[in-house]
Amino acid sequence: MCGRFAMNKDVDDLIQEYVAEGGNAQDWRPSYSIAPTQSAPIVREWRDEAGTIERELALARWDWEKPANRPQGGPIINARMEKLPTGFWVGAFSNARCIVPMIGYYEWTGEKGNKQGHFIHAEDSLAAAGLTWTMEVAGERRRVFVVVTREARDASGEVHDRMPAFLTPDLWDDWLNPAPLTVPGDAAASKANRFQLLDELDASSTAIASSMRTHLVDRRVNNSRTVDPSDATLIEPIDA
Repeated sequence: MCGRFAMNKDVDDLIQEYVAEGGNAQDWRPSYSIAPTQSAPIVREWRDEAGTIERELALARWDWEKPANRPQGGPIINARMEKLPTGFWVGAFSNARCIVPMIGYYEWTGEKGNKQGHFIHAEDSLAAAGLTWTMEVAGERRRVFVVVTREARDASGEVHDRMPAFLTPDLWDDWLNPAPLTVPGDAAASKANRFQLLDELDASSTAIASSMRTHLVDRRVNNSRTVDPSDATLIEPIDA
């Protein structure tokens, strides 16, 4: 899964990397501890009134409104890759995909009260597959997102059985394309479109997984409420 991640690039660097407009992300400050319900930069595409495709860097809340039949509890922050083509996620998967830039993410091992953090990363920055939507949060219309996850194929397999699904650069355009995967009146074509993109995501994320590495980090990162998110030493390796 992905329950905390880091993104240390500023707005200008992200705009240059993803060739995006600034959107509403000017308030973003690099963070080494992005936790659920906090805001983080995402990259998305949309069509304006003239039909032109716009790509923007925007701030969005890491959260998703629970359906009425879901039990109460923590926020929805991840979407399982294998469940994207049908059911709850099919609308967002077909119409509102995004990229969640990160430099790595955290997982934990050990018993409650004695957790050990691991930082999982690659040599370069990472583009996690995400879904985004606009919905009401605490009486206010907000853009939200979730991170798409898959079974672990990287160094995190020793730490957790799930990992984010990452995109290779050659898949960015197809993943962000705002053209709906759903073909009105043609269920077979809609299904084919969804599973084709899912197969591409599977291949992309498997390729990136081979480059992932993990190391132990200081236990300060365990508490998202007290940790200083601007502290770059949070992702530095420590001795076992």
